Amino acid sequence: MDLLSIDRWSPRGAENRAATELKLRDFLELAIGYGLILLVIWTENPLQRWLYWASVAWILLVTALSFDGWKAMGLDLAGLWRSLWVVGIALLAAMAAIVLASRFHTLQHPRGFVAFVHRFWGYGIWAFMQQFLLQDFVLLRLLRLLTDKKAAVIAATALFAIAHLPSPILISATLIWGSVACLLFLKYRNIYTLAVAHAILGICVAITIPGHVDHNMRVGRGYLTYNSRSFVR
Repeated sequence: MDLLSIDRWSPRGAENRAATELKLRDFLELAIGYGLILLVIWTENPLQRWLYWASVAWILLVTALSFDGWKAMGLDLAGLWRSLWVVGIALLAAMAAIVLASRFHTLQHPRGFVAFVHRFWGYGIWAFMQQFLLQDFVLLRLLRLLTDKKAAVIAATALFAIAHLPSPILISATLIWGSVACLLFLKYRNIYTLAVAHAILGICVAITIPGHVDHNMRVGRGYLTYNSRSFVR
């Protein structure tokens, strides 16, 4: 038996093989999940509906099988109070944007609290889902694949922005928010404040930018096929 064979079956060799297998697993989980997301974005119904549920099932399955822990995924209350200032900053930014939109006569929002909640409650859930995908599904795997935190944040932000093609407004917004959110997540490990801030900023975009400009915040095929006469905010 040569030295290479001895090293291969040594404890150190076994650890190297396990690390390689874990990285391969992370890569496949991320590649398949992200690929399904892109297919959902760029296909039409009825295929889009099937792909949507396939992507949901895949992400939930691999998350359960490779569960990183409630604290590591930012799903417990650790860091919640220390990161609440992020929500405050989002509110201030939204208020400033609303004032500007009012002066430029681009402000559009439902009349009354009930109408407002009815219009945007679904987006609040979607904001949480996006943060879960960005931080818990994408970033955590990239941290293991790339080992360098800066590279992982850049890669996660790039993937987040690519998923918002071809909307120039949303690409710009996701490049900024994606990088900020990843850095804040690494510091505070709390996904809830990020989701609330995301919801505030997203709703702000929806009510301050006319639908014909950002195509009602649509991405992918929906952005290209948008017809302003068929959609009213």
